[in-house]
Amino acid sequence: MKRMILPCLAAGALLLTTGVVFHVPLQFGSPLAAQPGGPPAADPLALLSDRFEAVANKVLPAVVSVEALKPAKVTATGKGKPVEESGSGVIVKSNVKAGYFIITNNHVVGQSKNEQITIQLRDGRVFRPTAVHADPESDLAVLAINSANVLPTATLGNSDTARVGRWVLAIGSPFGLNQSVTHGIISARDRGQVTLGNTIRIKEFLQTDAAINPGSSGGPLIDMKGEVIGINTAIASHNGSNSGVAFSIPSNLVKRVMNQLLQQGSVQRGYLGMQLVLTFDPNDALKLGLDRVRGAMVEKVYAGTPAADSGLRAQDVILQVENIAIRNENHLINLISNLNPGQRVRMQVWRERSNTTLEAVVGDWSKAQTRFRTD
Repeated sequence: MKRMILPCLAAGALLLTTGVVFHVPLQFGSPLAAQPGGPPAADPLALLSDRFEAVANKVLPAVVSVEALKPAKVTATGKGKPVEESGSGVIVKSNVKAGYFIITNNHVVGQSKNEQITIQLRDGRVFRPTAVHADPESDLAVLAINSANVLPTATLGNSDTARVGRWVLAIGSPFGLNQSVTHGIISARDRGQVTLGNTIRIKEFLQTDAAINPGSSGGPLIDMKGEVIGINTAIASHNGSNSGVAFSIPSNLVKRVMNQLLQQGSVQRGYLGMQLVLTFDPNDALKLGLDRVRGAMVEKVYAGTPAADSGLRAQDVILQVENIAIRNENHLINLISNLNPGQRVRMQVWRERSNTTLEAVVGDWSKAQTRFRTD
């Protein structure tokens, strides 16, 4: 059966249970051995429970539910009814612009007007956004809100510290159940082979087994310091509900996108102008003379682009850009996207069973994307 990768939008109610089993080198409830004459040491399970509670209480006030009314879709039988979408978000501050901002997913609020979006805080206060800044390519949206009173905020942490195996909490509104907290670990990093729709191009997800369900989209993934290290976006599922495989946009990408949206209204990205093979497998690598699957294989080079000007050809495998080894096609897309247009880069390319070096001048994706979306 083919696995579905789904955005975490609200759906009908389902009865779900989840559990996590972990082991400590002590019997349940038994204190650590105390030093003679000293106080008894704390129960490690109680300490872990206290940490979960403290982290949740620190961030919960800044987590919001988001409701958006979207235009009715036109079908072959006529125009349908407007669609109501439900998701989550988290209130943050920015170091480039004053005010309060809510981070959520673009797929939650996309196509909705400001007056069609409702934001509800934990204490019941309700807001409409005064502005919506969206980046469909990363599936992020930043909602500005005005408040005469102080609002609770969360801190965007450093997602580079989110190592595999570390505990995390996820907060959101699954199935409309606001302020729900689940826990798990970071299962993997740099997940990019995830199909989420035609508009989402920038993918470098954190994978977690924390329970995330429809309605959790836009909610925060939190480390044990109480900092947001990801924005929950999608789940891999056979039936549309949690299966222990969920994806979050790393906070470092969130910060970059948010700051550019607030400063200039859009996100600047570089491009080269080629189509990459999506399934570069071990058999392909061996046929090309590589000893392992690495790099990004070029399937097609578009004429009149930086890739064509550099001399790249179909069947080339880009192994390295400057001093950065390329892991796969998604890693290359994200790397080039983060470069400034006009920047010259040196590429190490595997061609006809030997290495060659090419140079390219990064193009401006904002000026080229219309062409490639209509080709």
